[in-house]
Amino acid sequence: MFERKICIVTGAAQGIGKAIVERFTSSGAELVYAIDMNSTALNSAYESVENVKPITMNICDRDAIASFIEQVKRDNGKVDVLVNNAGITRDALIDKMTEDEWDAVINVNLKGVFNLTQAVAPIMIENNSGSIVTMSSVVGTDGNIGQTNYAASKGGVIAMTKSWAKEFARKGAQVRANCVAPGFVATPMTENLPEKVLEMMKAKTPLARMGTPEDIANGVEFLASDKSSFITGQVLKIDGGLVL
Repeated sequence: MFERKICIVTGAAQGIGKAIVERFTSSGAELVYAIDMNSTALNSAYESVENVKPITMNICDRDAIASFIEQVKRDNGKVDVLVNNAGITRDALIDKMTEDEWDAVINVNLKGVFNLTQAVAPIMIENNSGSIVTMSSVVGTDGNIGQTNYAASKGGVIAMTKSWAKEFARKGAQVRANCVAPGFVATPMTENLPEKVLEMMKAKTPLARMGTPEDIANGVEFLASDKSSFITGQVLKIDGGLVL
């Protein structure tokens, strides 16, 4: 499915990002650039995987992104798939949320997505082909108590994605942009939550379980592949029916 494809995945050291990288490699990707700030976890995850190149990078660092993308273009001449998966949370009720907590989430989850997409999109447009998949959330479509910053960032990437779907194809380029909006997913971000909270999450979900990173990777794989070649500007909820 991904033969001869050059892919970039952010937030790739663990959880959903790692599942996506593994899915791309098992589906035949020629090379996957796995980006994360956690160099220890990143290198440990991919040290013996031939077609994955781990890249320690902060997606808020525009100079680092420019240098990286220039090298990718020199080495490969193209980027077929970009998955904007990196994200953080800094939860608090609005009357308790600090400016630093707001800025941190907006910088990584929204500006970081903008930074990397702005660098990659021209290459895709030049090659008349590409798929950009950005991780949103049901919090970005429906909100959540104590997550003003996270909701704003995840709603923002949906708005950017819909704009990109129109902008990148306006001169006929087959460059697509879509979002995946997960519900409650069992990842390192959620594993330390109290059991009572996890059970409450499951109870709110019609399918009565939390999602897995592999569940999310299934949707990303579809949107990143040529099987979804006539789909752009869409938000795919993978939430077990949580938001209907």
